[in-house]
Amino acid sequence: MLSSMCLASGPGFRLDAVTCVADHRGWSAPEVSDRYHVVLVRRGVFRRMTRGRAAVSDPTMAYVGVPGEEERFAHPAGGDVCTSLSLTPGLWRTLTAAMPLHDGTGRHTRSATPTAKATALTAPAFYVDARLDLAHRRLLRAARDGDIAFALPETMTLLLRAALTPPGSRDAARTSNTGRIVDTAREAFAADIQETATLTSLAAHLGVSPYQLSRAFTRELGVSLTHYRNRVRVGRALDRLEEGAPSLAELAADLGFADQAHLTRTIRHHVGHTPTALRHLLTTPTP
Repeated sequence: MLSSMCLASGPGFRLDAVTCVADHRGWSAPEVSDRYHVVLVRRGVFRRMTRGRAAVSDPTMAYVGVPGEEERFAHPAGGDVCTSLSLTPGLWRTLTAAMPLHDGTGRHTRSATPTAKATALTAPAFYVDARLDLAHRRLLRAARDGDIAFALPETMTLLLRAALTPPGSRDAARTSNTGRIVDTAREAFAADIQETATLTSLAAHLGVSPYQLSRAFTRELGVSLTHYRNRVRVGRALDRLEEGAPSLAELAADLGFADQAHLTRTIRHHVGHTPTALRHLLTTPTP
């Protein structure tokens, strides 16, 4: 069962919160859109098939869909909550003009025409680092504030820039073996199973060596396994801060950090802000 709630809309765009409570392992019927759409996951995990390739989507991996592209979905782990930003081709060209869009091979297409740049989006998924996660949350905040003339388009443009020029995107170069290792590990992190507590226990759970696991993350996502694990924990910290968590010491303990200082250092490294500053960014109403 799929439900969608419009958070904001304007000329050429629509921002929706999409909730899926489906629990099916098989692929859905094909879906085709006449718009571009950027989909970022708030909670849960699912799989998307497009152009003959499957990718796992969760809060650390999002995707861009293009007009006329056929998509199929599977939800072997249950439901999920996503943010879907859809744009008409005309608004897409306007907002992405002059952006150095990633072509999925590590090259950029700054000098290409809008049409060529659109077709250069070959990677079905891209890594969501903590800064892009924050841009996602600020977009939702702008939607709540209701300024569709300036604040919302501005945060939308910032999000698109972060999404379309992901620093660690290596998806087009993935191999089937390393891709499966990374996808399975990411699903384990998303489920927060006990085996994700250490490198050796996670490698044993996946049936690979620690070296294979570590190398797979660097090769597939362009970031280390440790960086990815901290990225997941920072995302959970942002959730708690957004909900108004009162104690940073308790938050650090709940998320497995050594202490509050360790939590603060890690969040500052990933997002560029302290937890105190993030509380203001995510919870204080705009004047």
